[in-house]
Amino acid sequence: MSVHRRISFVFGESPPPRLDKALARDVPEDANLSRTRLGKLIEQGAVKIDGAVARDPRAKVTEGQVVEIGVEEAEESHILPEDIPLEIVFEDDDLIVVNKPAGMVVHPAPGTPSGTLVNALMAHCGDNLSGVGGMKRPGIVHRIDKETSGLLVVAKSDAAHHGLAAQFEKHTVERYYKALVYGVPDANDPRLRGVKGASFEPGNILKITTQLARHKTDRQRQAVLFQGGKHAVTRARTVESFGTPPVLALMECWLETGRTHQIRVHMAHAGHGLVGDPTYGGKRKLPKNALPELATDAVRDFPRQALHAAVLGFDHPVTGEIVRFEAPLPQDMADLLDAVRLAV
Repeated sequence: MSVHRRISFVFGESPPPRLDKALARDVPEDANLSRTRLGKLIEQGAVKIDGAVARDPRAKVTEGQVVEIGVEEAEESHILPEDIPLEIVFEDDDLIVVNKPAGMVVHPAPGTPSGTLVNALMAHCGDNLSGVGGMKRPGIVHRIDKETSGLLVVAKSDAAHHGLAAQFEKHTVERYYKALVYGVPDANDPRLRGVKGASFEPGNILKITTQLARHKTDRQRQAVLFQGGKHAVTRARTVESFGTPPVLALMECWLETGRTHQIRVHMAHAGHGLVGDPTYGGKRKLPKNALPELATDAVRDFPRQALHAAVLGFDHPVTGEIVRFEAPLPQDMADLLDAVRLAV
């Protein structure tokens, strides 16, 4: 292992009983090492306690023991920079906020090795993307789906990466989405009262609380569970409804947790799948004559899930300033709403 820097410190008073937890508590803040990263360093044999390599994250520690962590230089990324236009909402030395278009993948994967947001960021930022995860320059701390448009923050410095990751882990980041769904959620709907995990809060706010995990047979999907999986909470309120009687609703959705496909799978679970969502929305048809023909055609032909990450707010991880960004609906969703508004 090629060690780039060494970090030394002493365990303080009454350390947690486990090595990994004690490291997370006492590691100097300016080291910018998350608990996940510390766990990986333990596995790699990069942590020494009183001169001896410690590989067991559950090992007991005591006050006064000397800790030395060797952090290797971030590996060069295999990802190549590509000159792809970006809509930059905000940028400073530590982070960049972009308005991602629908159709762009965030990070390269076997099926999409190029043309991603990371390829574009590497061309725009050069070497100035965080390597806190051990890989030089990617900087990604959260993602949104390929066919979802909207706001995403990327870390340029390791300090920003560490600080942002902590906020996402604690679910303190403000994230609001706009979604066009089938039906209109209503607290008086007896069907919704029978949906497990669905409830209403004051103001006709729909709350969906479940566990989420990969589908047993379709690994590209998420499945709703009530045992196992990861805890997931989504809230949504109706902004507008469309049709006679109302058959579509523009929803404002916000996340308490941030799981893969969370809004899409939760709204479908509640019986209000997103327009254009081929994975969870189903091939749902609008009732005849509920909307004018032009609006019905626009809904039927919309080529992606009608979901947009409209608001992103957090504490700037370096300056401490509270920052909040908004992105207007992209043209395709704006045109879709114009079409269904003909029914109002």
